[in-house]
Order: sequence, then structure tokens, then C-alpha cells
Amino acid sequence: MMNNTILMKQLNQFYAVWQEYNYVYQEWAKKHGVSVNSLLVLSAIYEGQDTCTQKKISQRWLIPKQTINMVLKDFEKKGLVELLPVEEDKRNKRIRFTKEGQEYADTIVSQLRKVEMFVAEKMGMEQMKQLNDSMTQFVELFSKAGERESCEPKE
Repeated sequence: MMNNTILMKQLNQFYAVWQEYNYVYQEWAKKHGVSVNSLLVLSAIYEGQDTCTQKKISQRWLIPKQTINMVLKDFEKKGLVELLPVEEDKRNKRIRFTKEGQEYADTIVSQLRKVEMFVAEKMGMEQMKQLNDSMTQFVELFSKAGERESCEPKE
């Protein structure tokens, strides 16, 4: 059995890096004149094209629908997006960029992707794959352990 003190130290380091990860995105967004939630909503609309809804953004980024609604109202007020009814589900609205919104998103999202691609290239394919594989494994194991009442190892 592994030493719990060493494992806890590693978990705490993981949490610190996770918080730092969130912080660098917040700072990048702030430097570019948007909140991190606005940046995530902008990215989701940009990537979702004409199929983007508040519900999809909320599910993807785990942002409360109320927060997304506030961001969208601000975007709408600035003339960046328009909200259109979804025929199959009247409670939901499809989000689409206006011409100005598309130009704005092209600028911000492309700048973000440029930085992300620079980092990914510096890390290299193998390290990026290891990072993704490790995070995937952590999420899968956490999910399985969270479903059981006890996290004791099965014998």
C-alpha cells in the first residue's frame, strides 16, 4: 500500500496546479477585456456554430445557466449575439453571432487558440497525450469511486 502522506502531497500538488490553470485562463481573459465566463461562452458559441444553446454551454463548461444568461444578455446588448427559438424545444434558444460578434469572436478565440497551440507544441505530442491520458484516468477512477459507498480497495 502506498504511503498516504506522499499520496496526499501529490493530490495537493494536483489541486494547486488545477487552481493555477484556472488562474492563468482568468488572467488571460482579463488581459483581453473579458471575464473567464464570457471567454468560455464565446468559445462555446464559436465552436458550436448554429447548434449552440445555453444548455449545451452549461453542460460543457459547468457554468450555471443563470451566469450564462447574464453573459448572453451582455453580448446581446453589445450586438454580438442573437437568440433564436429552437423549434423542437421552445424553452431553449439557439445562440448565433451577429456579423460584429463573429468578427469579435474570430479575434479573441483565435488569439486564445494561438497561445494554446504554442503551449501544446512546446510540450510536444507525447506530453500532451500523457496529460490527457492521466486526466482521463483520474476522472474515470474518481467517478467510479464516487459511485461506491466505500473507496476501500476491492479484494
